[in-house]
Amino acid sequence: MRCLTGSAKITTDIDSLRSEIKDKSIRVIDVRREDDYKQDHIPTAVNLPLANLLSDDSPERVLKLVSAMGIGDETPVVVYDDTFGALASRVAWTFEYLGHSDVTLLETTYSNWKSLGLESDSNIPEIQRTEHSLNLQPNILATSDYLESVRQRDDVILIDNRERLNYLEQHIPGAISLPYRTLATKDKILRPKNDMKRLLENRGITENSEIITYCGSVGTLSGLAYYALKSVGLSNTKLYVRSFKEWKNLQKPTEKQEDATYWDLSAE
Repeated sequence: MRCLTGSAKITTDIDSLRSEIKDKSIRVIDVRREDDYKQDHIPTAVNLPLANLLSDDSPERVLKLVSAMGIGDETPVVVYDDTFGALASRVAWTFEYLGHSDVTLLETTYSNWKSLGLESDSNIPEIQRTEHSLNLQPNILATSDYLESVRQRDDVILIDNRERLNYLEQHIPGAISLPYRTLATKDKILRPKNDMKRLLENRGITENSEIITYCGSVGTLSGLAYYALKSVGLSNTKLYVRSFKEWKNLQKPTEKQEDATYWDLSAE
């Protein structure tokens, strides 16, 4: 079964996806580069390279992409990548922002799928275009202006998901460090729920707060963190999509961690 937290579906496990593919009840999206997709992919998967999405991720254009992939309002969608879930997370979040609620992440990467000897092919499916409505969800998006207005509130937690050393060198004032590498296990893109809860509680991340995640530039690493938070029921979460690159370009305030200890340099 899919992992559920309240009503939020976060990941789809391997066995569920395989049966849903056989039932033809799912749209599978491969976000790797086109050349990699053409070589082989999970059967029935369609290709949406992240670079293609990011070349223009305006809602109007994404709506056209979604419709062209045969995704209607009620179509269940599972997204996968070969990059520990980060690229898939950014695509899934974009679908969610568009108003598509039934989107989940495959619990593992494509490399792991293949290492398990599971089926793959190079067939490119014929897709019947469909229509999808636009129902934007601004409650999951943080802009620079929004972040500037709320970041000093006591009930707001700002999380930096970049590598620890990048955080130490420069980050948005008040942000806490949660490196993306801490979110996964060896074969799953996200830790088990109880394990993830412990990790977040150790960082002081609690359910009574509004949480905003950011990373280096386009919201991939922080997209994974967004779903990590949701996986343990922390639903009051926003993604600062344009992330630290935009923040710096806008010449917003930053700070540096002085006198880092050994712990500061470690992943945990």
